[in-house]
Parts: sequence; structure tokens; C-alpha cells
Amino acid sequence: MADFRNSNVRVAGGAQAGVAIDEGLRAYMLRVYNIMAMGLGITGVAALVVAMYATTNDPANAVATLGNGKMLTGLGAVLYGSPLKWVVMLAPLAMVFFLSFRIEKMSVSAAQTTFWIYAAMMGVSLSSIFLVFTGSSITQTFFVTAASFGALSLYGYTTKKDLSGMGSFLIMGVFGLIIAMVVNIFLQSSALEFAISGIGVLVFAGLTAYDTQQIKEMYYEGDADATAGRKAIIGALRLYLDFINLFMFMLQFLGNRE
Repeated sequence: MADFRNSNVRVAGGAQAGVAIDEGLRAYMLRVYNIMAMGLGITGVAALVVAMYATTNDPANAVATLGNGKMLTGLGAVLYGSPLKWVVMLAPLAMVFFLSFRIEKMSVSAAQTTFWIYAAMMGVSLSSIFLVFTGSSITQTFFVTAASFGALSLYGYTTKKDLSGMGSFLIMGVFGLIIAMVVNIFLQSSALEFAISGIGVLVFAGLTAYDTQQIKEMYYEGDADATAGRKAIIGALRLYLDFINLFMFMLQFLGNRE
């Protein structure tokens, strides 16, 4: 009788622990998604504000005109037409490497602030899409990307299938895309650009599901608050990058050019 009673206590205790882990995991994942969503919001606002101040419809305030008729203000000419454009393009890349390699030595508040700064810098870099694509097509593509991302991330969170085998293949795909994009800078091939966009959508769709599962598996109930906070930030950064890249590649398909 004593053995059965002890077993029942162990089962009940295990069930309570399981509930606690589930609640902790949900709170952790919600924190990841909230940080990521805040980052996307900062990026979107920064991109829109910079684009508004960098372009003008008044010829009197324009200092340069693009081939598609877009007129640039002094700010736009500096950001998009001077050597500073390389700083604008490469600064977010430098920041993401800094955050990835230094996050273990940073406080949670410092890491989160660095992420917000990175998201704002990415917004400045992405503001140039308003020079190429119509505002309505950018908005439409954003919502299509958001719906796709949500479905893919939900699959990665709920599936019982181990997606770890996809990881090395997808990372190789990312490096392949980078090489192809660099090559196409010189070739200027529309066919290669179309192929890169298609492969890019597939690669980052897969990474969205894969990263979500990996972020979920990073959770550990016994983590200290600081450790859990850093894990949430690095997880948000991974999903943020998946979303941004998925959006940019989908924009090549769905975006209407000016």
C-alpha cells in the first residue's frame, strides 16, 4: 500500500512539474515573440521616418532625382548617394555580430538596448526600399510575410518532428545565397535575381520553423533570470532576422516597383 501511495505522489508531483514547465515555456516564448515584435516595430518606424525625410515631392527642396522620378532631399542624397551608404548598409551587420558574440557578457538591459539600436539601424538601412517599391506593395508584402512567418513558427513550435537535421543544410543555403548575391552584383542578371529570391524564400521559411524549435529547446526551467533573459533576446534576434530576410525576398516577388 505504501508503495502505491508513494507512486501516486510521484505521479502527481511529476504532473505539477510538467504544468510548471509548460507555463514557464509559454512565458519564455511569449517574451521572445514580444521582443522580436518590438524590434520589427522599431525597424518599421525608423524606415518610414527616414524615407519621409529623405524624399520629397517638392522640386525646390530636392537636391537629386533618381531614374524613377523620386526626388531626394539633402538627407537622402547623403544616405543613398554618398559613401555613407556603405556605412548604412554594413553597420547593422557589424551590430548583429557584436550582439551575438558579446551577449553572454552583457546585462539583460544592455543586451535589450543593443537589440533596439540594431533594429533602428536596420530600419535606416531598409528605408531605401521606399525608393524602389510602392508603399502599398510594401504593406501588402509585410502582411503576407507576417501570416507566413506565423504559420511556419507555429509549425516549428508544435511539431514533434526533429528539425535539427535541416540546420546544416539551411545554413549552407544561406552562404550559397550570399555568394550568389555578390556574384549578381557584377552580372546584373534578372534570371539569377529571380532564382535567388525564390531560393531565399524557401531557405528562410525553413529557418523560421527550425529556429523556433531550437529556441524552444533552449528553454530550461532552472535558468536564472539573467540567463533566461539573454536566451530570450538571442532567440528574438534569430526570429527577427528570419522575418526580415523572408520579407525582403518575398518583396522581390510581390513588390510593385516605382
